[in-house]
Amino acid sequence: MDPETRKKNRKKKKRKEFLAKLIPVVVALLLIAVIIGVFYGQKIIDRYSYSKEQADLYEYFGLTDKESVAIILNNEHVEEKGRILDGACYFDIDTVREYFTDHFYANFDENLLLYTTATDIVKTEISDTCFEYTAGGETVSCGYSPAVMMNEKLYINVEYLKLFTGFTSEIYAHPNHILVYTKDAEIITATVNKDTAARHKGGVKSPILEELPEGTEICMLEAMEDWAKVLTPGGYLGYVEVKRLEENGGRQIEIPDAQINLEYKDIAMDGKVNMAFHQVFGVAANDTFAPYTKDMTGVNVIAPTWFRLTDNYGNVEDISSAAYVSAAHEKGLKVWAVWTDVDYDVDLGVILGCLQDRETLISKMISSAVSLGIDGINIDFESVKDSQGEHFVEFLRELSIQTHANNLVLSVDNYAPNAGNLYYNRAEQGRVADYVLIMGYDEHWGSSQNPGSVASIDFVENGIVKTAGEVPENKIINAIPFYTRIWKTSGSSVSSEAIGMAAAKKWLGDNGVDTEWNTECCQNYGEKEIDGERVQIWMEDEESLQVKLEVMANHNIGGVAEWKLGFEDSTVWNLISGSFMQR
Repeated sequence: MDPETRKKNRKKKKRKEFLAKLIPVVVALLLIAVIIGVFYGQKIIDRYSYSKEQADLYEYFGLTDKESVAIILNNEHVEEKGRILDGACYFDIDTVREYFTDHFYANFDENLLLYTTATDIVKTEISDTCFEYTAGGETVSCGYSPAVMMNEKLYINVEYLKLFTGFTSEIYAHPNHILVYTKDAEIITATVNKDTAARHKGGVKSPILEELPEGTEICMLEAMEDWAKVLTPGGYLGYVEVKRLEENGGRQIEIPDAQINLEYKDIAMDGKVNMAFHQVFGVAANDTFAPYTKDMTGVNVIAPTWFRLTDNYGNVEDISSAAYVSAAHEKGLKVWAVWTDVDYDVDLGVILGCLQDRETLISKMISSAVSLGIDGINIDFESVKDSQGEHFVEFLRELSIQTHANNLVLSVDNYAPNAGNLYYNRAEQGRVADYVLIMGYDEHWGSSQNPGSVASIDFVENGIVKTAGEVPENKIINAIPFYTRIWKTSGSSVSSEAIGMAAAKKWLGDNGVDTEWNTECCQNYGEKEIDGERVQIWMEDEESLQVKLEVMANHNIGGVAEWKLGFEDSTVWNLISGSFMQR
């Protein structure tokens, strides 16, 4: 064999040996590649394939037992839950007040649930053995218990609730959930074009809420890039891929009117109210009407303090006068008689917390008004406690039925709004009463240990603004003070004396106290050391009242009131007529 051939053979041998060594390596690498491919391919498949996991629907709705009912309100889950009793759905009173109506009044001592309209008191017992209610003087059988106690909480039947507030509802089982609409809406509908599923969240791995075969119609609530929020036929809020849906139009949801409506109609004065309070403590004091009103101008309502609750049984001190009413009418004045609780130790919770006692008190009010020929009733209940707020408001509802039936104006006095007296419920007062009055004074009162203004401008305006947030402006009357306080401070002892406007001016002169305008409170302020005491006064005068009246006019409220006749300087009448009544 020649050298060239041997050389070629050696190269072939080496190539075979190399290939023999390389093939196992290549095979190993290929196997590794296959394994890696399978692994990551499965990962990709797992990532993009559709999960078949079924959602835990009790967990989805946040239900802890089979009697609870999840609530879907206007296509949104709410935290509150209903309850099932004897196959019927109930909402607790807090849920009713939050989402439907705050007009129900429950008295657990009497086991009564009331809904008072402009003309009637609809009543039912709070009992799982009561299957009726009373409306318009007639008893109506309803086939369910309108109101029951469950788990120490008041629940109202959904069908009974529909009598008073318009909404639609559809209830589903396994698990229990109810779909509620309280406002009109137009819902876009769509048809499923291929078998799919509604999932808890947008994503193919999200658990399934409901299987949706091809041809299923759903409500499409919100369309995103790849997924759409939907409402399924089974009443679930979930997500479906957009590519699986074809829009096919819309569905109108129309909320029916309630069967029992409030329909309040106000009795309003022509133009703005100018109301002067006349404080009288005895029958003989009615004779001060003539001298007190001799120079009075521009006033169209006078409010004598005639009726005082004297005890917890609804007894009343009555110092009214028919002759007074006649004299007032001759001067062109309407008479709104004041009923008050301020002069005796009275527990309003006892008087107002019983239906029969409320009826008795209201009957006294109406019969007195009709016999006297007065034009309105003013409620000045100033000792209402937080726990009595609902009783007070229900009393006003029931009273308004009778005042309006007898063409009597109903007005209600209130402290300036603050966090401590919200239970007076001015919003409800604004619904049932004709006028809601702010006592725009006593920012600092007789027993205050910090001397200060009776009614600074910020105090007055804040009271109006907060009240206007709940009450129509044309129903608001702001009362201004015709008095001021002389404050005396000696060491840690603070005392004050309330005096009228003319008397305050005289006091300044007699004691040589100079005043200057305070821009913060918009009043003339003066102070002096007298007989070792620091004496301070924030004047209520023409200048301070002018600013208050301008603020009231700017807010376009329904009227002004004055506390009280006999404390004014005669010049204020023209001021009020010009600054407020003509605006």
